[in-house]
Amino acid sequence: MSKTGLIRVAVFEGKHIRKIMHQDEWWFSVIDIVEVLTGSSIPKRYWSDLKRKLLKEGCSELYDKIVQLKFVAADGK
Repeated sequence: MSKTGLIRVAVFEGKHIRKIMHQDEWWFSVIDIVEVLTGSSIPKRYWSDLKRKLLKEGCSELYDKIVQLKFVAADGK
């Protein structure tokens, strides 16, 4: 039985990291990971700036490995 779409929360260093079952594998929210690892108060902006910088430096394979999935935000939206 596939559990695709199943959403759970992992805890790392006291912070919540959302994860979702996709194609029978757990996929994690990059935004949540960026927040935990960088301490950024605006992790979505940090990630956006980082992607732009990596693409400018020629890391075009970045998008080959990233899939945008729907997560429920902490505020329930």
